[in-house]
Amino acid sequence: MRIVGGKYRSRNIEFPTNQEITRPTKDVVREGIFSALSFDIEDAVVLDLFAGSGSMGLESLSRGAQFTYFVDKDKDAIRIISKNIQTLNENNNSKVLNYDYMDALNEFIKENIKFDIVILDPPYKFDVIDEIINILIDKQLLKEHGIIVIETDYPIVLEDSRFVKNKNYKYGRTLVTIRRK
Repeated sequence: MRIVGGKYRSRNIEFPTNQEITRPTKDVVREGIFSALSFDIEDAVVLDLFAGSGSMGLESLSRGAQFTYFVDKDKDAIRIISKNIQTLNENNNSKVLNYDYMDALNEFIKENIKFDIVILDPPYKFDVIDEIINILIDKQLLKEHGIIVIETDYPIVLEDSRFVKNKNYKYGRTLVTIRRK
């Protein structure tokens, strides 16, 4: 797996090999997402929830994000994310949390950490998207003009007045929804 754009373009990163633990986002999907975010990523504070290999958060840092939080509950994923961060020398611009998503969100609430961009890529069978979006909005974890990027294998219902703009993209069986507050 490699970084597809930015200052680390073409640099290889490691990823967990157990497909039951993580499903790495394909290069074409990452390229599409970050093309859609091209004017929003510079100096952004990013949350890569369900980070897996950390490829989405690392792509954010490569393209100019100020800081990225990586969250995953799997110890092997955390080890690989930490190694990838070390390889790219991004220790000062990132934090890795070995937490369940709910524990991480509660920690962010407690610490009053707010995000410009939140990347949600939970396991496809894990139905928590609406719950997480509600927490992000209700607990004000998403900044005023924040963006949520959702990767699933099923369509996301777009009727949500809390967002001013919604875009959908399809890459094979992968569906990406980008919601802008």
